[in-house]
Amino acid sequence: MHRYVLSLTWTGNRGPGTTGYRDYDRSVTAVAEGKPSLALSADPTFRGDRSKWNPEELLLAALSECHLLSYLHVAVMHGVVVLEYRDDPVGEMVTEGIGGHFTSVTLRPRVVVADPAHVSLANQIHHEASQACFIASSVNFPVNHEPEARAR
Repeated sequence: MHRYVLSLTWTGNRGPGTTGYRDYDRSVTAVAEGKPSLALSADPTFRGDRSKWNPEELLLAALSECHLLSYLHVAVMHGVVVLEYRDDPVGEMVTEGIGGHFTSVTLRPRVVVADPAHVSLANQIHHEASQACFIASSVNFPVNHEPEARAR
């Protein structure tokens, strides 16, 4: 079993607390031992600060990074030498009442491999990497992939 611990503190009390929807800031600070703190907020649609990470972006980043790390591991297992990896993921979310949920995430990894003979395999192993990703295995919406690989 693995355990993850952090501290999350709301820093947005402007004085009167949550006396009204517009009376407080959505600023939050996340701290984990030995790491830089993260300045967080809500999405601007929900009165948040555009210059700070919001929960929806963090979920998208977690899915993307988890897939990247799983992909690099799977690539090694298959003998595929990855030279570059970039993803431009997109998440779709709907709101309902006071809440909402993600309906899907599409990862769009762009991979550069060393051997031209491995381009096809480099695209195929995204499925295996997805199965290895702890975050993708933990969400209740589809995580799709639109990979593109090329050789240098």
